[in-house]
Amino acid sequence: MKKTVQIAIDGPASAGKSTVAKILAKQLGFVYCDTGAMYRSLTLAALQKEIPLEDEEALLNLLNHLEITFKQLADGQHVYLNDEDVTLAIRSIEVTKSVSEVSAFKQIREEMVKRQKTFSLSDSIIMDGRDIGTVVLPNADLKIFLVASVEERAERRFKENQAKGIPADFDEIKKDIAWRDNYDSTRKNSPLVQAKDAVLLDTTGLSINDVVNKILDLAKDLI
Repeated sequence: MKKTVQIAIDGPASAGKSTVAKILAKQLGFVYCDTGAMYRSLTLAALQKEIPLEDEEALLNLLNHLEITFKQLADGQHVYLNDEDVTLAIRSIEVTKSVSEVSAFKQIREEMVKRQKTFSLSDSIIMDGRDIGTVVLPNADLKIFLVASVEERAERRFKENQAKGIPADFDEIKKDIAWRDNYDSTRKNSPLVQAKDAVLLDTTGLSINDVVNKILDLAKDLI
């Protein structure tokens, strides 16, 4: 039987995790699980239904009625919330500003982690997020912790939003990223932290291809 391989990619907001993970999954023929999109999908649903973001029980009840799935299409991976394509909607500024608060709740994280672990059972997988190497896939074959300067990450998010037609203000994005760094790193439940056995990779000044090639080199003995 062919060995299944798990690659965990963690790091702060806009460090390039999802972009790199998608490319790696395509090149290696692995399943890709965008855990951030799962929390964003819940956040979007909560905002649409006007559920208070500080109400953990109400959010958990909502999550229990949501099916979050992924589908690979010609233009890339799409995210579905109860069969509705929310790929672009979950990247809105409103969702981005609120997702850290929603994802900090213990019960929410427990349910999401349960779903993420299920994704990883049958096939080789690449998963990215904040706590993949420490909580979701603690025994992953390769763990990567991506970082980059706040300035560069803000520039990336600004250009990404512009390309998607999403209104963007560079200074606001930079301020939000710095706030999320602090919030995600100091939250009580599953804080953003580098796993002891993770490889630290600073992507500042590197192209996406540079980062992909570095990780492919690290993974060559696993494939």
